[in-house]
Amino acid sequence: MSIIDEVFDLILKADKVLNGIIHRTPLTYSYSFSKLTGNNVYLKLENLQKTGAFKVRGAYFKIYSLLPDVKVKGVVAASSGNHAQGVAYASQELKVKATIVMPETTPAYKVIATKSYGANVILYGQVYDDAYSKALEISSESGAYFIHPFNDKYIIAGQGTIGLEIVRALNSVDYVIVPIGGGGLISGIGVALKKILGDKVKVIGVEPVNAPKYFKSRECGKPVEIEPKPSLADGVITKSVGELTYSIMSEVVDDVVLVDEDSIAKAMYLLLERAKLLSEGAGALPLAALLSGTLNIKGKNVVAVISGGNADLTTIYRIILRGLLVDGRIGRLKLTLRDIPGSLLRVLSVLAKYKCNIIDVKHDRLGLSIEPGYASVEVVFEIPERDVVERVVEELKKRNIRVEQ
Repeated sequence: MSIIDEVFDLILKADKVLNGIIHRTPLTYSYSFSKLTGNNVYLKLENLQKTGAFKVRGAYFKIYSLLPDVKVKGVVAASSGNHAQGVAYASQELKVKATIVMPETTPAYKVIATKSYGANVILYGQVYDDAYSKALEISSESGAYFIHPFNDKYIIAGQGTIGLEIVRALNSVDYVIVPIGGGGLISGIGVALKKILGDKVKVIGVEPVNAPKYFKSRECGKPVEIEPKPSLADGVITKSVGELTYSIMSEVVDDVVLVDEDSIAKAMYLLLERAKLLSEGAGALPLAALLSGTLNIKGKNVVAVISGGNADLTTIYRIILRGLLVDGRIGRLKLTLRDIPGSLLRVLSVLAKYKCNIIDVKHDRLGLSIEPGYASVEVVFEIPERDVVERVVEELKKRNIRVEQ
């Protein structure tokens, strides 16, 4: 039996095991995104899943498959995000002791969420690789089962139940777009879709430009390790995909595309504004690929898998501002003004004339590059129309105000 057939059989088993345990998340048609992209766009809302992401599917099925031994030995995992919460929740439901190793740099809200599901959390190291090594050490010493986040056929099968749900909910599917981290999600979904629908459905992976591990691996014809850069899509930041996931993706993934940070930010804020949905950066990758034009498809039935919604609320504001700036919904000007009463008022009067709403104003009088008697001022403002910024700049220059933009 091939690995594809084996994983598909496990997907069918996982579907039965997970029934009544997980949410059968909605597949919703989006009028707004359909109009913006020229396709029939459906959103698979795994951001509404228990623990806020798809990871609970694979985690539960994997731990369930280890019963009854796991009741005695427990499980251990390494994660700074959704896998941690998925394993913790699944362990709580199955009454299994769970130890989660998280980097010391993990945001407090993620640690608190993981602990809330009853897991023992150990903070160790500065990056995921440190936590991963520590988790393997604990597994070796204690006999606890290590739950890998993606390179495991049971994990892959659990995630693959999403593919079954897509087919059940939509009669005709042309494209399914999926984020790629370690490859477990797209491997499972791809197996389910290809076994049921064959090549008439195209499975497309999306990665951030800052972490193109599968994109590079696909070019080289084998798994390669990269040095990822920070990204809004932190949930898919890994150095490489798994050996198992790579072999499966090679058979079920039709293409992989890359999106930049501005496209991710725009997708996140449009999901909030148009669909009233909170998505983390990784979950917004499929929509970013569609909206940015990276995927040049028209008139198709397209499913975008919104894989998770565990966004850090303390950074959402900055992400929204970035997205609005990219979309031409806010403007930002850097000005050099004489440091005398009334200078800023002249600027604000122009902005008011064009119905611009001030968001933020910053002054700097102490910079070494600033001439004596002058101040550097940055103004961020909402704009009613995209071309308003050009008109504002033109009028400010007519008033002999130095604009640096």
